Amino acid sequence: MKKNSGTVNWGIIGCGDVCEVKSGPAFNKVDSSNLVAVMRRNLDKAKDFAQRHGVPKFYADAAELINDTEVNAVYIATPPSSHEAYLEMSLKAGKPVYVEKPVTVNSVSVERMMEMEKRYDGKVSVAHYRRGLPLFNKIKQLVNDEVIGKVKLILLRTLQPPVSKIITQTEDNWRINPEISGGGLFHDLSPHQLDIMYWIFGTPQQVYAQAANQGKLYNAPDLTMVQLVFSNDIYFDGVWNFNVAETATSDSCEIIGDKGSIRFSFFRISTIELITEAGRETFELEYPVNIQQPHIHNVVKFFRGEGSNPCSLEEALVTMKVMDKATDSF
Repeated sequence: MKKNSGTVNWGIIGCGDVCEVKSGPAFNKVDSSNLVAVMRRNLDKAKDFAQRHGVPKFYADAAELINDTEVNAVYIATPPSSHEAYLEMSLKAGKPVYVEKPVTVNSVSVERMMEMEKRYDGKVSVAHYRRGLPLFNKIKQLVNDEVIGKVKLILLRTLQPPVSKIITQTEDNWRINPEISGGGLFHDLSPHQLDIMYWIFGTPQQVYAQAANQGKLYNAPDLTMVQLVFSNDIYFDGVWNFNVAETATSDSCEIIGDKGSIRFSFFRISTIELITEAGRETFELEYPVNIQQPHIHNVVKFFRGEGSNPCSLEEALVTMKVMDKATDSF
């Protein structure tokens, strides 16, 4: 496996909305990391991004960016249907890859990507970046320390109106096109949530899922229900509905143990409410301005041979297999 002991010079394929604040600026804030080139099919938009963010080079062709000799690592931030092709191009050029979530459109594609990583002796890390945030590290600590005793049940509710404030809006609205996204809005949000469940509780032993299109506003599910059974007799019940009234909006998760519970939100606020016999305790944490920065810091260390992979393709495959269950039920 190749090691880059020098500065990681990034090139971004797909410098769209996600790169504006969530990820793009973070590449220049992390030690031993620089953003040197960006690519977008619309050259004017690529140039505009580059000029506003102080990026020296911009391209309209992904191959040109990948083959730029100064670029030694690639961040793939395009819609999921193109991830696999760009990953192979990058690995074939000998460059490690940081790929956005959802990692691709289905688990068969993930498995092909895993084979590519081995074939080209490369490094791939997945943008399940909530693993790096203080909120979720604190939740994992509370669970592992058994502050709420033995976990019995996890209840997750993501209820949003058709136009949701927690989903990035784009002109082409590719997130509701299954050919591009792999599914509907469930495929945009659930990778974050399902990955954290896996990260804390391990691989689910049983998976049940059901999806439906209640609103008939587009050709993809707007309702998904997932039930998981983890080891140690831990049960998860999750509902995602993107066709509810504004007044019914919810972004909540509760981890319930035999000695208390932990309540939190995945997307809106960075606060944990711990409820035990001793009373209620609130942990006020902060999201970084560039929310992917802690995770990117760990990716850079991995690429430089200074740390382990913060999220591998093998781990992302676990989440994708759960998502596939929902897709197959539709």
